[in-house]
Amino acid sequence: MIDDELMKLLVCPACKSSVRLEGEKIACTNCGLRYPIRNGIPVMLIDEAEKDDQ
Repeated sequence: MIDDELMKLLVCPACKSSVRLEGEKIACTNCGLRYPIRNGIPVMLIDEAEKDDQ
């Protein structure tokens, strides 16, 4: 879905931590925000993120 090279470049816009792919979302490894992927494009906007409830 998302190219590995692109994933290496992405960071969480809220806390600047690394992110990982979780299904159809990109999840921050630190703050837990999850960003949607629409039409194969990561939407890395804080206003579009969901908070991880775990």
